[in-house]
Amino acid sequence: MRRTTIAALLAPALLLLMGRVQALADEVPWRRHTIDDTSRGADGVRLADINGDGLQDITTGWEEGGVIRVYLHPGHQQAHKKWPAVTVGKVRSPEDAVFVDLDADGATDVVSSCEGQTQTMFVHWAPQSENQLLEESAWTTQPIPATKKQSHWMFCVPAQVDGRHGIDLIVGSKGKQAMIGWLQAPQDPRQLDQWRLHNICDVGWIMSLKMADIDGDGDNDILASDRRGPQQGCIWLENPEVNGPLQEPWTKHSVGSQNREVMFLDYADVDGDGLRDAVVPDTSGDILLHRRLPGRKPGWKASNIPFPLNTGSSKSTAIGDINRDGRADIVFSCENSKGVSGIVWLEQTGRAGERRWHQHEISGPSGIKFDLIQLYDIDSDGDEDVLTCEERENLGVVWYENPTK
Repeated sequence: MRRTTIAALLAPALLLLMGRVQALADEVPWRRHTIDDTSRGADGVRLADINGDGLQDITTGWEEGGVIRVYLHPGHQQAHKKWPAVTVGKVRSPEDAVFVDLDADGATDVVSSCEGQTQTMFVHWAPQSENQLLEESAWTTQPIPATKKQSHWMFCVPAQVDGRHGIDLIVGSKGKQAMIGWLQAPQDPRQLDQWRLHNICDVGWIMSLKMADIDGDGDNDILASDRRGPQQGCIWLENPEVNGPLQEPWTKHSVGSQNREVMFLDYADVDGDGLRDAVVPDTSGDILLHRRLPGRKPGWKASNIPFPLNTGSSKSTAIGDINRDGRADIVFSCENSKGVSGIVWLEQTGRAGERRWHQHEISGPSGIKFDLIQLYDIDSDGDEDVLTCEERENLGVVWYENPTK
């Protein structure tokens, strides 16, 4: 009798679940476009307009291929084809590449971060002439000595930290001697042996770094997701206000997800209250929404977003209005997605206090290991497309065309 009762209670839920799985199977994946698939192990995409045409260009490191490449947006009509590309440097085990005009000469350079046996960061100096951007020989690669064999470098964010000289670099790493640190720019940024590395705090494995004025005091703080180690979770580091970052420590604050193996986070207003929230997946099978609470002192309230069905394991999240209904949605990418979906999006529905998330397909079963997601209207049709990399089936640098009309 008891078994019959339990079965009867579970039947509606099972039918609902089966209905959701069937609905997902019936959805058509977004159209995929290849930007580049000619090397191996594309590992993350970062954006900037480097030639002043108003369109976002791309840089990425190919981890197994050992190259750093730049892709110039070819214009909206040509964006569905492969993009003009240049190899700006050859380094081993690149994990990240980011645009920054490091020497303030008007030409946008690239800084790469390498792990493996390399454990060094590099500057790929851009040619001053825009006409030479696609000439490999016009780019020059040099290591940053202060980073050599110091750590497994994973991520870098350009930021002005000390108010002196040129732009500085916030850096994150993993493994032994892992840190969130900052590279202090000298008077002449071209003198790479004069850059100084300062440890802000010890970590385990940095996945994300974002600069934002979290406490509203007028300077940029650091938001990070630390995947492993004794203090794993999402944290923010308070920029010293009085005597500056060389004289005072950055105060560490918890955002949430402590003791969880968190992956790539995103930071934007999810619930429409004007305050920016943090969304991050973890490897245990949760997507965590850290809702920013009102008040002068930063505080956060965590809740779970239902983990998507028929997908791989967690990798990245990105917040944006995918269906243009005025509400924030979440795009989610996966590792270990062989035979299932590697990228989906979660539509936000329901009223305040009754928020629901409805799952939709993006990639379908093609691709196994996706990476950091960027949302950008690549074809200028008014909706946000999804830009990312895939490393195992060698889909390479790809974007998915949003079908919203």
